[in-house]
Amino acid sequence: MDKQTEIEIQAAAFRRLQKHLMEDRTDVQNIDLMNMAGFCRNCLARWYQEAANERGIEMDKNEAREIYYGMTMAEWKASYQTEASPEKQAEFEVAFKENVTDKQ
Repeated sequence: MDKQTEIEIQAAAFRRLQKHLMEDRTDVQNIDLMNMAGFCRNCLARWYQEAANERGIEMDKNEAREIYYGMTMAEWKASYQTEASPEKQAEFEVAFKENVTDKQ
């Protein structure tokens, strides 16, 4: 497989993951993704931002999230986010530290 085809296939797989999380499984909460898998939609948006920044494209966190989510965070939260239990919030603190804070 040539490099361009590989890149196109990787991009298609990313778009399918994005569609799955943004359209097919809006019921799955970010906190659950982070607690179970160590990443969430916000991580994917951050990775998108980092890739843009590495290529000299200025993009902040909110811009990247709006591109990834297809809407503002306020719109997403109002439409899909539910209240997290104290237990899930405590798990999240650990998962975020292990998978985000300590990795930077």
